[in-house]
Amino acid sequence: MGDKSWEALDPRIRRTRKRLQRALEELMETRSFDEISVQVVADAATVNRATFYDHFTDKYSLLESTVASRFDEVLADSAVNFDDSYSVAIKGVVLTICNYLTRLQGPDTRRELEPHMESAIIASVRRVLLDALKRHPIPDSTSPEMLASAASWAIFGAAKEWSMMAERCQPEEGAEQVAALVMPILQRQQALQA
Repeated sequence: MGDKSWEALDPRIRRTRKRLQRALEELMETRSFDEISVQVVADAATVNRATFYDHFTDKYSLLESTVASRFDEVLADSAVNFDDSYSVAIKGVVLTICNYLTRLQGPDTRRELEPHMESAIIASVRRVLLDALKRHPIPDSTSPEMLASAASWAIFGAAKEWSMMAERCQPEEGAEQVAALVMPILQRQQALQA
């Protein structure tokens, strides 16, 4: 498949991936995920199977990519900015996750897809945190990758727990609580921002 950074910039690759993602989303409106095969997705996207496999290893990797793309869009719309305050930015990320998880819940929520959806969201949050940590490096031996991973899993786990509570508080209050729990992971970074 070649150099990943080049692929990310190539418009043809982006267009093909978007077509495959859109095809999967449309198919999932009328079929269960189990009923959807790689061939069905490829046909719906008007590409051949070989082209599908040039971009994704299987339908699960396509699902994760689709969820990550949608979540990235929602996160971008929330205008989270790590340049001002990590605490405020973390609350924004958590609030975005809380709202996103609330929208995903319902009678038609597919339990078998949860691990793939969770993985995609955690990876998106990790990318955002890693970017922020690289722009504002920590002057000790803790790697930004390790901090981003620890914080993204903690953020998602706590937000998911909030979303499953029968009598949960409002998303804004939940975001405050989760941010308070997660900030110690990034505390040294927050001290640098002060």
